[in-house]
Amino acid sequence: MIELIQEYWLYFLVGQYPNGPLGGLSLTILLSGAALLLAMPLGLMLGIARVSPYRAVRWPAAALVQVVRAVPLLLVVFWAYFFLPAVTGVKTGQATTMLMTLVLFDAVYLAEIVAAGIRALPKGQMESARSLGLGYFAALRLVLLPQALKNVLPSLVNQLVSTIKATSLGYIIGLSEVSFIATQVNTLVFTKAVEVYIILALTYFVLCFGLSRLAFMLERRLGRRATPVAPISL
Repeated sequence: MIELIQEYWLYFLVGQYPNGPLGGLSLTILLSGAALLLAMPLGLMLGIARVSPYRAVRWPAAALVQVVRAVPLLLVVFWAYFFLPAVTGVKTGQATTMLMTLVLFDAVYLAEIVAAGIRALPKGQMESARSLGLGYFAALRLVLLPQALKNVLPSLVNQLVSTIKATSLGYIIGLSEVSFIATQVNTLVFTKAVEVYIILALTYFVLCFGLSRLAFMLERRLGRRATPVAPISL
């Protein structure tokens, strides 16, 4: 296993770059981070729509979220890569296809995270903001959303973990992310399949476990700040 790491570590890390497109672990991390960042504005809007007092806004957002969550990500990747080019005549590359798919899925899950963060706040927050003369959207922007987004930071990190694992589905369309690179390495060293996939599993474990611990520490820190200190009786 040590020999495999010494010989192929750079290939695992960046794929064929700079002699070819970026791949490997670098592409996995870059794709996951970009998908989450690009999904945040859409997820934020959908999350606000999910808690809107207006049915005309709340119901379409809820329908979109439920439909996307009910469809397997693998199926959406197939649709985006094979079906959409046949209909529109515009073919996108593997990385672009996977990025668009991940943005869509991240957006609907972020919508649920944002909506849950807003619902978890005391109802008096909105009432207090409105009593100060703020409109509905001003109260959301200035009072509710800053608190809600702060409280859901651990969930955002966990969503990044889910996105990192979801990038492995890019393998089916030939995207050279880290699991695809591992398969290529396994083809080169056919007799060491166990070692190759142990290295791949350890790579995912270290990355995802580290982020999960970060989410746990954020949750504990936010919990300590939210816990009121009991007064000392004399």
